[in-house]
Amino acid sequence: MLQMFSRSKPDRQFKARSAGRDSQTDAGRVSSIEQSIDAALAAAQAEHAGLSQRLTDVLARAALTVGNDADEYIDREPENNELQSALSVEIANAERRLRELEDSIGHFKFLRAALATRFPDLIGSPNKPAR
Repeated sequence: MLQMFSRSKPDRQFKARSAGRDSQTDAGRVSSIEQSIDAALAAAQAEHAGLSQRLTDVLARAALTVGNDADEYIDREPENNELQSALSVEIANAERRLRELEDSIGHFKFLRAALATRFPDLIGSPNKPAR
């Protein structure tokens, strides 16, 4: 009677996977999440570093067009006024993006730490540096 309810063949016994295989499966899942977080963190850090460098360069160029006399803005060449306006917009956009990236980097680091605390035997230390 019990065999009628079984979906498996009657000559097969139920067997669960071994603990070692379960550990491998779990480690693979956690590792893929860890790698995704690390990749996102590395990409955000690289973007932040590159944008910071470009912003420093733009600020230096903007300083050249501003001049250093008190009345420089009065007799500044029109091209420099236009450049100054365009640079101001780009500088504001870059600063906004840097703040967003800093937030994202903090979130990714938090996710990595949370993963390490939830799966300490599979990840290692929460202080493990990001790759």
